[in-house]
Amino acid sequence: MNKRGRIVVLVENLSVPFDRRVWQESRALTEAGYEVAVVCPRGTTQDTEPEVELEGVRILRYPLRAASGGPLGYLREYPLALLRTARLVARLRREGPIDVIHACNPPDLLFLIALALRPGGTRLVFDHHDLVPELFLSRFGNSRPALHRVLLLLERLTFRCADSVISTNESYRQAAITRGGVAPDEVTVVRSAPDLSRFVRRDPDPALKRGKRHLAVYLGVMGPQDGVDHALRALAHLRHVLGREDVQAVLMGSGDCFEELVKLRDDLGLEDHVEFTGRVPDEFVQRCLSTADIALSPDPKNPLNDVSTMNKVVEYMAMGVPIVSFDLKEARVSAGEAAVYAPADDEELFAKLIDQLLDDPSRRQEMSSLGRKRVETELSWEVSRRHLLDFYARVLSAGRATE
Repeated sequence: MNKRGRIVVLVENLSVPFDRRVWQESRALTEAGYEVAVVCPRGTTQDTEPEVELEGVRILRYPLRAASGGPLGYLREYPLALLRTARLVARLRREGPIDVIHACNPPDLLFLIALALRPGGTRLVFDHHDLVPELFLSRFGNSRPALHRVLLLLERLTFRCADSVISTNESYRQAAITRGGVAPDEVTVVRSAPDLSRFVRRDPDPALKRGKRHLAVYLGVMGPQDGVDHALRALAHLRHVLGREDVQAVLMGSGDCFEELVKLRDDLGLEDHVEFTGRVPDEFVQRCLSTADIALSPDPKNPLNDVSTMNKVVEYMAMGVPIVSFDLKEARVSAGEAAVYAPADDEELFAKLIDQLLDDPSRRQEMSSLGRKRVETELSWEVSRRHLLDFYARVLSAGRATE
């Protein structure tokens, strides 16, 4: 038995190590001497092995089809995921005691597995990735109030059952304290943060600009709540109304809306000005961000986005790329003066800010320096890693003190 502790991490919405946050946390805990196993779904094109050990982290994966067709799709997905997760956790429990279930949401159902193990001394750490009630409202609106109330109840139950909570930012921490009733000293902020060994500037690659003067970039998921459609309409306004023909855009990533976004690009007459790459390796990301003049963060203002930290914002800052963003509470907390902000969902002003920033190289340089320095001193994974390990030292020392 590992003397520091045996931790089982549960994550349902992404495979590991594709889930960057879960992978960073698991590696940090393993390197600190904990025994770590992760239970997660299998990926479709990667992370497909049922079981594997990577860098000392044991990963057990189950088959799962992602939800489709609205809220009813999730009602089918989540119970099946819970059952398959429980089976793998039971297998791990037969191999020896589990000190901590580290449950990452969504969904807010994984506390049930920890409850079943609590008589054996297992503690529950709730790693609060998403405000699920706000996620529901952002995707489906107020059309199903009864289901929204159920989600609020499950969130409260998760908070009440957790021995300690990890929040991704201060807004989430306040939700745990005020809405979840968690004692302030039981909630620790561990930000999702870039590993600066992955975000290394390279020599610019002028070929990415396709003969144009400037390069704008987007890096991230392309789902219904990510605002890439806003970015495309802003780029169309930049070209067709403001008359800029000197801007090439590279949009990196994929998601549920990828195909319809490609069609929207074509409908807007941007085929020669916007390139979709799909998911790309780190080397391409580094090269593209090292070439970029500006980065786009077009997440629309909604109940979830306003209080969520967008990974891409901090990653842009790590690479020293000035940002154009919609005005969201946590975007300002993260980026500060490393970004300029358009009022929520105002695509025309978003385009005007791109235009102004491209014509102001000295301001872009100042924003670049501010962003990189802020990441190095406050927002890098090394800072978050220290917070995570300090948190676990407290959790497990408290657990042993009550035995």
